[in-house]
Amino acid sequence: MFVKNKSLINWLTLLGLAGVIFYFLHVFIGKINYPDYDFLRQAVSDLTAADAPSREIASSLSTVYAIFTAAGCLILSIFFHDKETKLFRLGIYLFTIMQWLSAVGYTLFPLTSSGYAGEFQDIMHMVVTVLVVLLSIVSMILISIACMREKKHKLLGIITIVSLSLMFLGSIGTGIVPENYFGIPERISVYSVVIYTGFLSLFAFTFKVAND
Repeated sequence: MFVKNKSLINWLTLLGLAGVIFYFLHVFIGKINYPDYDFLRQAVSDLTAADAPSREIASSLSTVYAIFTAAGCLILSIFFHDKETKLFRLGIYLFTIMQWLSAVGYTLFPLTSSGYAGEFQDIMHMVVTVLVVLLSIVSMILISIACMREKKHKLLGIITIVSLSLMFLGSIGTGIVPENYFGIPERISVYSVVIYTGFLSLFAFTFKVAND
């Protein structure tokens, strides 16, 4: 059976998947509580901006997402500390650091208003974003290389490469598309990493089954 002989740590890795659910709840419910929100033009982070009408509800759900995701990735690091190659483990460790930086950084430095107002808080928000992107890129490159070397993890390697490509595509798109469509490539970039976290959780949850 799919859930047969699962250890506690296997089940705890699913915290990352639970985090994905709360992330999209914060997006959908946040939008409902932000009447003038335009997803084509605005970034996801506008939903939790200091002056956003959706801030209270969206921030609450986003905090749950951050807690679950950071905790889930920490469990992944513990789970894989004596498994797989050093390259794979390094990728997981860096991905975990990225998620903790994201959880703490975006909580401490939400945007002061929709878009970029140039305040200290907004500058720090951008600094966190740059660090999160860099850590995401490096960690996913390491994981993809490690997985493609190990044929048994080829599927995760392909998923990692696709997710990384979408993140690149979205990041490049934010600087190319007209301002009124900024939200589309921004979502491609952000969603790719969020969903990828869910795939990592499922990979760890099924790890022992896959290698029996």
